[in-house]
Amino acid sequence: MQFNFFPSRQISLYMARLFLTRTFAVLALLVVVLQTLDLLGNSGDVLAYPGNGDAQLWHYVGLRAPQIIARFLPFSVLLGTLVMLATLNQNSEIISMKAAGLSAHQILAPLVLAALGVSVISFVFNERIVARSTAALSAWEAVDYGPIPPDSGVKSNPWVRDGNNLVNAAIVAGRGTQVQLRKVQIYNRINNSLTTIVQAPKGHYDAASKSWLLEGARQFDVARGTVTNVGTVRFGRDIRPDQFTLAKVDPDALTFRELEAAISDLHDAGRPTAELEGSLWHKLSGPLSALLMPILGSVAAFGLARSGQLFMRAVLGMALGFAYFVADNFSLAMGSLGAYPPVLAAWAPFFLFLLVGETVLFRTEE
Repeated sequence: MQFNFFPSRQISLYMARLFLTRTFAVLALLVVVLQTLDLLGNSGDVLAYPGNGDAQLWHYVGLRAPQIIARFLPFSVLLGTLVMLATLNQNSEIISMKAAGLSAHQILAPLVLAALGVSVISFVFNERIVARSTAALSAWEAVDYGPIPPDSGVKSNPWVRDGNNLVNAAIVAGRGTQVQLRKVQIYNRINNSLTTIVQAPKGHYDAASKSWLLEGARQFDVARGTVTNVGTVRFGRDIRPDQFTLAKVDPDALTFRELEAAISDLHDAGRPTAELEGSLWHKLSGPLSALLMPILGSVAAFGLARSGQLFMRAVLGMALGFAYFVADNFSLAMGSLGAYPPVLAAWAPFFLFLLVGETVLFRTEE
């Protein structure tokens, strides 16, 4: 095997251009179809809030589309690779390249380099756009697609126990003693029986008294069925601010640095962090999965098209690619359960299928 992976500049540019155009064409098709189906399933919930209309539907699309793009970009790389390589094989272009002295790795090298670029774009896209849109969509869903307070953060719908009572806030903004609560509900219980429900549009932490204050609160008496305006309510002297801000950490709604900081805060508070550590490492291994797709799909490039095995080779490449995604999700699930260490849960499928792809390529073509 030769070790000059880019012997021809023209062929390298030709292969990279074909790879990128097929990949992003497949991605555009998937996003249009999946976004349409998702909008059909959720448009009723968006329009159910009084006053919502076409503008809110387009706002929902703007927040949901980045999530769909991030999730299905590796699938698009796989399908784009298979379409491209199968077409080149069908037109005997792969045979011409091999007749010119190019090895299988030299043919795939431009694709791998282009896939590395896609991985970098995917990581930056996740950090700059997907995390923010996920946080905004979660906050919007928490208020039933109604108006969101301008100071709302990325935390939504945490539950905290206050003795025998339960406290829920739709949105939590800020950190430390500057935490602000929106749409707060306190479920007061006696002997595990619900007695009253206190609701307030907003609340905040009072550092002087080390307790929480609700403003404009109303109390619903379960036994009598009456509602009473109670004004300002003080509660939760034993509830720390970090119990709200760290009660529910959504790794998809945080950037790499933000998630790293949240894990550090949880660790300092003595909370388990193994699941979040796996998600942190997956923010790196996930985008790099695009790097595997040209190698796993390479079986569609080689072999004689006239032998009748081209379709089977394409199916094999697709099976290898989808097997990686299954193994990746399984490994993350095992990491969440504590069966795998976080680093192993995030990186093991990547290196395993890299070895599988290289083994198949060496044994069949090199």
